[in-house]
Amino acid sequence: MTITLARYLCLLIPLVALLAAARANPRRAGAALAFTAAATGIAALHEVSSWYTFAAVDGSYRGMPVDLWLGWAVLWGPIPVLLRRHLPLPVALGLLLWIDAIAMPALEPLVVLGPHWLTGDILGLLLIALPAQLLGRWTDDRRHLILRVLLQMAVFTALVMWLAPSVAYTFGDGGWQHLRGLPAEVRFLLAQAGLVVALPALAAVREFAIRGDGTPFPWDPPQKIITTGPYAYLANPMQLSAVLLLLLLAAVTHSTVLAAAAVTAVAFSAAVAGPHEEHDMARRYGEQWRAYRRHVRDWWPSPVPYRASTPATVWLDDDCGPCRAFRDALNRRNPVNLTIRPAADHERTLWRARYEAADGYTVDGVGAVARALEHTSLLPAYASWLLLLPVFKHLAQLVTDALIAPPHPALRQNERQ
Repeated sequence: MTITLARYLCLLIPLVALLAAARANPRRAGAALAFTAAATGIAALHEVSSWYTFAAVDGSYRGMPVDLWLGWAVLWGPIPVLLRRHLPLPVALGLLLWIDAIAMPALEPLVVLGPHWLTGDILGLLLIALPAQLLGRWTDDRRHLILRVLLQMAVFTALVMWLAPSVAYTFGDGGWQHLRGLPAEVRFLLAQAGLVVALPALAAVREFAIRGDGTPFPWDPPQKIITTGPYAYLANPMQLSAVLLLLLLAAVTHSTVLAAAAVTAVAFSAAVAGPHEEHDMARRYGEQWRAYRRHVRDWWPSPVPYRASTPATVWLDDDCGPCRAFRDALNRRNPVNLTIRPAADHERTLWRARYEAADGYTVDGVGAVARALEHTSLLPAYASWLLLLPVFKHLAQLVTDALIAPPHPALRQNERQ
């Protein structure tokens, strides 16, 4: 088989199969996610694998023919997702392995196989095709919310912070070597700066999942308007974090192309994506959405939270010194839509501070304190988003219980007497 014919077939056959599968299944959001996951994963596999190499041809990305890359991603990603009613996951993976076992040797000399290529292909199926299939299937069936959110975060983090910059460096300027050449302490400080920049996005993803039963993917969105967390201060926290991270990375890696891509993303959001979202949300939520957008901006956060956000109550123990001090500090800041009440007045016996929102969301301990801070102003809210990250929240709770206020029941007045 000639190299040119092999390249045409590698893209044409998967695309024809994709169109046929799409006609049989109207639910395609999961297929799009599966393609993104598979394409990103295959690019990563190409960087680290030595199981196969490719002929030197035009139209390649870092030595991998782009048409083969795209056809491979279509095969490992969207097609089995669209056919999931007919292809259970084990059957789909077995079929993909069978196709690869036949097709890969037939693609020589476009693909040059190493002695252990089949082992590598099996690892690729387990590490790339399997997560792509799980993500796509769970998205279309709206199952396993937290797991599909985590998979989405992994895919889009790799796409935005690794693959997109790598493409910019390959076809433009800059490179990872500038980052690797920095002293270790400077890289550590940059990692901390990156976490600070990423905090609004991480908090926004959490709000989508736990307060809205949805994900950041536009075709798997929350089931209601989210005006809590960073959305009480900013309408586009995820987009802002992504752009700032790209600009930070562009500065460190000396890439004007990556910086231009970040600026282009802002222009696209303002000119194309933003108006589409405005129209869609106004159609779905009417005046509730329009009132929110009159008070919360896209790219510049407000100093205080949105005053029509979800009201909540925080229950604090008056017999706990640190709790009283926190209560007084909260009152001085005039929290928005937050009622502060003694824990002893709660219908249940509380062992830690408790936060209860009108939408049914509750959290105890350090999480309750962090949520209360979100009702004050931007800087305390920023600190709360860090505290609410799973690892930080757990560590902060351990320190609080050990040094400040170990868990104890908030006794009612008659019990104290």
